[in-house]
Parts: sequence; C-alpha cells; structure tokens
Amino acid sequence: MKHQKALLASVAGVSALGLALSGCGGSGSAGSDEGFTPDNVTMIVPFAAGGGSDIAGRATASGLEEVTDTTITVQNIDGGSGAVGYSEFLGRSGDPNYLLATETAMLALPATQDVEFTYESFTPIMKLGDDYTLIVAKADSPLNTCEDLTEKAKNERTVVAISGSTGLDNITFTLMEKATGAKFDRVPFESGAEVISAVLGDQVEAISVNPGEVAGQLESGDLKPLCAAAEERYTYPELKDIPTAKEQGIDVAFAQFRGVIAPGDIPADAKQYWIDKAKEFAETEAYTQYIEDNMMQANTAYGDDFTAYLEQNDKDLREAVGK
Repeated sequence: MKHQKALLASVAGVSALGLALSGCGGSGSAGSDEGFTPDNVTMIVPFAAGGGSDIAGRATASGLEEVTDTTITVQNIDGGSGAVGYSEFLGRSGDPNYLLATETAMLALPATQDVEFTYESFTPIMKLGDDYTLIVAKADSPLNTCEDLTEKAKNERTVVAISGSTGLDNITFTLMEKATGAKFDRVPFESGAEVISAVLGDQVEAISVNPGEVAGQLESGDLKPLCAAAEERYTYPELKDIPTAKEQGIDVAFAQFRGVIAPGDIPADAKQYWIDKAKEFAETEAYTQYIEDNMMQANTAYGDDFTAYLEQNDKDLREAVGK
C-alpha cells in the first residue's frame, strides 16, 4: 500500500497493529490487508510415486500453481498404507501452506486401524472426482472374467495384490468376497505402480486398479480386464467394452474419491482462498485433461459440500467393510 510522506507517522502505527494481528493468524503469510497469500506451499502425497494418488497430487499441484502463481512442491511420504503421510499432515495443523492429495484411505484408515485422525481432523477443500477400479490380470492368464476369478478363489488359493490394507482395491476385493463367498490371499504393496509390477511379474494373479494407472498396459496388451467394479460401464472408448462385475453376477461397485485437503484449524480466509482457487482450477483445461487422462468422473464438491460428502462416504465405507 503506497502512502504519502505526510502520513508516515500514521502508517507506522497501523503497520504495528497489522503485525500484531498477523501474529495471531496461524501463518506467516496470513493477516495482510489482502487476506491469506500462499508462501512455499507443499502438497503431501501419502503414497509412493507412480500410483493414482501420486498422479492426482502432481496434477492438482500443477493446476493450482497456474491459478495461484505460486510454486507448490510435491512431497511423497509413504508408509503404513497412507498412515505415515496423514500423520505427518496432522502435525501441520493451522498451517495453510500445506495441502494433501486425499482419497479413500483418509476414511478407511480410521475405520480399520488405530490412528489419531479422522476426516474431521482436516479442512476439506475440493473433491476432484470419482475413480472406480478395474479388475485386471496378465494377458496370458487363464482367467478371463471376474466370475472366473471368484470361482477359483472359492476352491483354491488365489493371490491378489493390494496397495495397502485400506486402499480401494482391498475394499473392492472384500466386497467381492462378501458377494460370492470367495476368499483371496492378499499381498500388500505401497503403491499402484508396485501392484502393477507384481501382476506383470507373475507374483499375483489379479489386481484392482484405477483405469488411469493401467491404460498403457491395457493398450499394449500386457494386461487384460476381467471386469469393472463400477455402477455402469465406462463411456470412454478404451473401456466401453469392459463388462461390469454386476453383469457377471457379482453385485459390487465402490468409487474412490480423489480430492485436496488443508490442515485443520487454518484461518477462515485461507480456507476460502484455497476453495476459490480450487474452483478456478476446475474450470481449466488442465483439470479436464487430468479427468480424461485418468478416465474419472468429474463429480466436484468444495468446502462444506465436500465435508458432507465425506460424512456420507464414511458411513458407506464402514458399512461395506463391516465396521
């Protein structure tokens, strides 16, 4: 703010008051006349590089960089099926210069493990969209449908890979077990990329992954789809011929949401800032490209609407896994 020299004494008093107020804002970049402005922002991804969460986190960070004109550094903090990254983020309470690329693990971890957080510990900013999974196997597998997979798992040891005990893939396999009486032998990995390597390397017989994670392997013919664990068939040209699990007599469908959260207890102006910028991001070509490249459904929600979605999704998830 520019002032005339004649006002210098008055400005000094106002500046001192402004500094005192900014010290109560919970962030060194909050409390200015213009409200919160980001500074040295970090986007935490609570999983290893290469999987769907990493793709979402990097795409969102890049998109928010464009609309904020601020550098956003992506930091992968994996371990404990996401628990290590979320716990680190919990310790950033009050700091609006941190964001986290969130997904179903934020709800599944508290439902299945002893962790110190729930979704209510954080500040929901934006739900990017919904991401169902495909059940896939190696191209030369004798399995051709999800019905083949569950029938085998009823009668003999059938090994599948999961990206942690709380991921959407484990939830999907749990629902398939409940629907059919099958029993899968699970091998946990830390990311979708490791899961894909496991099935390609004949370590496991099938995996449940988001379409965007395996689009390349499906196109090359290294992997083949058994079914889609979705309410309806995908409309994307590459996926439209894949039958749903329900079409094969297995009534299973559960979507993983992807989104962005801020730490808990951030200033109100910082929360509104990130919501406004998230809405700007959703109007960009970068957002559309992310949704299309990863074959997702663009069902957005912001702030309190995202919180309401999480409340209902938490209830649905706990019912699905019997918690």
